[in-house]
Amino acid sequence: MDWKVFGTTFLTIFIAELGDKTQFAAIAASAGSKSTMSILLAVVLALGLAGTIGVALGSFLGHLLNPVTMKWVSGCAFIAVGLWVILSK
Repeated sequence: MDWKVFGTTFLTIFIAELGDKTQFAAIAASAGSKSTMSILLAVVLALGLAGTIGVALGSFLGHLLNPVTMKWVSGCAFIAVGLWVILSK
């Protein structure tokens, strides 16, 4: 286990998720429900699955693309999703 990589990744993901649409969705779901444990379990499992897919895809693409290209692709995809959210009706 590379603890430096673990710590850097944990801190990066944690900070990136603060104030993210996922957190706002969890807040909205919790505010409208008395079943907070069900919502917590759903959020944890959904984020775990999304993270697993991201790690698997990143590992696969990491063998095909160099890290600079990966950063550009990831950044552009993030911006594209943000624009889609803003512009969708």
